[in-house]
Amino acid sequence: MALRGWLPGHLFTPRGWGMLAAGAASLAAAHIMGRRDLLALAILLVVLPLASLAGLRLVHPRFRVARTFTPSPVETSAPVTVHLRVARTGPGSGRAVMEERLPARFGESPSFRFPSRAATGGTSRYEYRLRPAQRGQFRIGPVTAEFTDPFGLSLHRQAIDDGETLTVTPAAVVLPRTVLAGARGHDGATATRSRANPSDDDVMTREYRHGDPMRRVHWAATARHGELMVRQEESVTTPEATILLDLRAAAFPGGNHDGGMAAGSPAFEWAVVAAMSVSSHLAGRSHALRVLDQHGAPAFRHSPSAPEPEAEEYAGPSGLQSIAESLAAIQPAVAHREVRGQRVPRHADPDSQPAPFDDGLMDKLSAHRMRGPLVAVLGRITVAEARALAPAAAYATTAMVVVATDAPAEVSDALELLRSAGWHAVAAAPGVSPADAWGRLDAGRASQAATGAGARRSAGAVQ
Repeated sequence: MALRGWLPGHLFTPRGWGMLAAGAASLAAAHIMGRRDLLALAILLVVLPLASLAGLRLVHPRFRVARTFTPSPVETSAPVTVHLRVARTGPGSGRAVMEERLPARFGESPSFRFPSRAATGGTSRYEYRLRPAQRGQFRIGPVTAEFTDPFGLSLHRQAIDDGETLTVTPAAVVLPRTVLAGARGHDGATATRSRANPSDDDVMTREYRHGDPMRRVHWAATARHGELMVRQEESVTTPEATILLDLRAAAFPGGNHDGGMAAGSPAFEWAVVAAMSVSSHLAGRSHALRVLDQHGAPAFRHSPSAPEPEAEEYAGPSGLQSIAESLAAIQPAVAHREVRGQRVPRHADPDSQPAPFDDGLMDKLSAHRMRGPLVAVLGRITVAEARALAPAAAYATTAMVVVATDAPAEVSDALELLRSAGWHAVAAAPGVSPADAWGRLDAGRASQAATGAGARRSAGAVQ
């Protein structure tokens, strides 16, 4: 048994090694005894395994592998079923042992035999389940096949496909319902009406069309034009919301980033889940979403999993799905940062790197002034950075900020500065549920609104 464990197992089967050992013994006996028949037997026993090994390397079976995931992409902690279809396309016959290579975090790699008992039309079908616990992009596969020659003497192992990428998106947390801005219809839309003056009847009316209710007839305009005129309908606009996602490495210390595998600090992972939850919450209220980073650039520009890296506006279920996929492998900007369109290495002088919440962000927010709420999901923030961000509250109907940090007490001064500028702010540690943080944020917003209303009533009573 010790000798068998010492021998390389990727060249010959135990039968092949046995034939080689028998050939070597026959060769020694032929040399000692001078027997030609033993010499011929020795040559046969040695050459046959070697010839089978050479033939297996030159003419090895070829396979076609198709792999699908259900669902794809998948949320964290949700089960995903991997479907494999393997068919032989090249010469060869016999059975093979196959194994699907998986990242270590998914546990033991599944193995199976080809062809399967239920093979149909030369295609064997297999399936197994995974339950990813972390967001990211993971390489599933390749399938490695180990097959033997028809005599069962030699072995050959090779990868028969390139594998597929499984995208695992962060799962959104259901947030408490909250009134973010203004009056909304049942679908979340905002109804707007132009202000009417006695002289702008022509702007507020149009010609009567078949099916218009008579209650909308504008009699004054009808008398003036000599034909039936009706009041214009209210225009319905899609509400908009801007999500600001902090991607500074300095704001989320302690991360360990491994290529496309997301392994950020606990605070950054919390911020990603919070951003996904806020996006889902707003999209469920029919908001069109705009997702920016701390400089006003598209937040997913450097995300390996982003379907559209340069996009910043998203709408509808497809837009929400695109945000989820973009957040799957996003990481803080540790490798480089853009300075006036040029990439700056992370080891460059920090003074040469742009400050967060700069004019680029303010210009982007100003272009969409008062079109909806602004929700900022930030990491650790200093008072100076809060002072730079504070004016952004003036560009939104409601400005809300959630700071993800291991030490909420350290950002209390920054939060007070933001609150004094009109932001509704809260800090949360990674152990706090995003739903709880959102509820505290909304409670603080309601408290401030009540305080403001009370002050206005008091002022009215004095007058």
